[in-house]
Amino acid sequence: MLIALLLAVITGAFSAGAAWAVDPVRLGSDRVLDEAGVLSSAERANAEARLDELKQASDLDLFVVFVDEFTNPADADAWTDEVAGLNGLGERDYLLAVAVEQRTYSFSADSGGPISASQQDAVQRAIEQQLSENRWAAAIDAAADEMQGDGGAGTVRTLLIVAGIVAAVLVVWLVVRLIAKARRNAEIRRRGAMPAVPDPNDPFSTLTDQQVQTQAGTALVEADNAITSSREELGFAIAEFGDGVTAPFSRVVDEAKAKLSQAFELQQKLDDEVDDTIHDRRAWHIRIIRLCDEIDELLDGNAAEFTALRRLAQNAPHELERVRALRAELDPLLAGAEPALADLAATYDAAALSTVADNAEQARDRAALADRSIAAAADAIARGDSGEAAFAIRAAEQSTDQAAQLVKAVTGLGAELSAIEAQARALIADLQADLAAARQLPDPSGAVTAAASATEAELQRAQTLIDGIPRSPQQLLESLAAANTRIDAALAQGREVVARAQRVQQLLDQTLTQAGSAIRAARDFIETRRGTIGPTARTRLSQAEAGLTQALDLRPSDPEQSLAHARRALDLARAATQAAESDISSYAPAGGGWMGDIFGGSGYGRRSNDSGIADDILGGIIGGLLSGGGGGGYSGRSSGGRSSGGGFRSSGFGGSRSGGGRRSGGGRF
Repeated sequence: MLIALLLAVITGAFSAGAAWAVDPVRLGSDRVLDEAGVLSSAERANAEARLDELKQASDLDLFVVFVDEFTNPADADAWTDEVAGLNGLGERDYLLAVAVEQRTYSFSADSGGPISASQQDAVQRAIEQQLSENRWAAAIDAAADEMQGDGGAGTVRTLLIVAGIVAAVLVVWLVVRLIAKARRNAEIRRRGAMPAVPDPNDPFSTLTDQQVQTQAGTALVEADNAITSSREELGFAIAEFGDGVTAPFSRVVDEAKAKLSQAFELQQKLDDEVDDTIHDRRAWHIRIIRLCDEIDELLDGNAAEFTALRRLAQNAPHELERVRALRAELDPLLAGAEPALADLAATYDAAALSTVADNAEQARDRAALADRSIAAAADAIARGDSGEAAFAIRAAEQSTDQAAQLVKAVTGLGAELSAIEAQARALIADLQADLAAARQLPDPSGAVTAAASATEAELQRAQTLIDGIPRSPQQLLESLAAANTRIDAALAQGREVVARAQRVQQLLDQTLTQAGSAIRAARDFIETRRGTIGPTARTRLSQAEAGLTQALDLRPSDPEQSLAHARRALDLARAATQAAESDISSYAPAGGGWMGDIFGGSGYGRRSNDSGIADDILGGIIGGLLSGGGGGGYSGRSSGGRSSGGGFRSSGFGGSRSGGGRRSGGGRF
């Protein structure tokens, strides 16, 4: 019994005075671990509640450990970092470890957490003040209060500041957007139906709706004034030359007035009470401008012709003798026209001569018209009618010029056909060389062989046709050129760039010759029959001439593009001739007319031997004389909570053995 009592006393004494060293611990599910037994149950419950409040208010977690002594390691900071790493504390997790018997503590924080180093010092001072007085629970409250003050309310303040800045930026952005939108809307209103992207082929695409409207108004006024001036001048012309001579001028003025009436109707639609779309209004204004341009062309197109007519009237006898001399020079040309055409017909087929087949007959008709016009002029001079004399002299002069042009077209075509044949022979020799070169080239795909076979067949046909009678050099050259294109395509892969350029240049020369010949033939055909040639043939011819000009301009710098333009020009010239021939075929004038009364003829549009007036209309002489107008001057157009993983490091207060980014601080109390 005595022994048992002694053991109990010794054990109690030992238990009351011993301090237990504790290795780094696992925290478990609670935020407070009291291994030293310094907290009562109530204090521990209050501490847990306070740390929960800290978490809710600031999204920061604080874990607290009370032990008697630190061991493994004994250093407070190192021990705390070991616990942090062992339990996977993250950036927003903080750890307060207190060794009650050693009177040391350490406060561990991740270096990337929201509490700065200076703020951590403030937390440590608050903790240390309470620990020095053994107020363990109060130390927890002090740490939480300090952390919540900086990491909670401070964070809220920061968030509010950031939110304010963001709101201010948003307001500025909205204001800028509203200003930009207002400017865009203003620009849209200013542009109206104006195209967003200018069209280089549309002169109106760079003008606003208001500018187009202003231009249309100006053009309308100027066109009206121009017609008024033309009517006045027409009155003087009627008094001078008479109704018969000036009737075509009256028709021009009437046509201009009809176009002006269309323009005024459009302006009335723009001015009425109907709400038109901006696109309709822009289109109508542009149409007004274009109508006024057409009026200007009608009134001014033949002003020089009218002036010349007046000069003829002032010096009619002298001008009549000049025209008689021109007519006399025409006879040798007329005599050679039919033989020259017969020689061509003996060699070439009808397709080759289609543009000059009736040139000899047409030339004789023009000469006969010139004779009648000269006689009418002499008669008018004798009567003292200078106006009629001037008109007849001018008709005789133009008839003579057209007759000469018709004859020269025959002889000119013969020379051109000979030149085309020479080029065809040269192309045959060139294609034969191509065949020889093709046989020397590798041909894994068989493309070269196929092209060579087709070319050889074309050459055999060409050699038969080139000396045949009748023949068509133009068609022969076309087929040879097509064969040349095919063989060139097959040889392109095996030819050097220089050789390719030489061949393109050669083909270009041939195509330019063809295009030039076709354009000249079409021009002669249209000009000598312009009285009945419509706009299609003239448009194709104009575009062919423009394409030939482009081809010639590009010839030194870009032969391939030049060739493309030349081919296009050739196609357009042929299309012009076809359209002109179609117009001639469909021409069927009605009988009767004022020209018969002037010259004593048998009526407008007849095709008998005394049908000079019809030939005159066909050649455009009367139309050329009378289609203009006199005068006119118009011109116009956190994550939070506990994290998993390491990454802890202690800095200060004795260093650390772990390799993360964590700082710990503490000391004795």
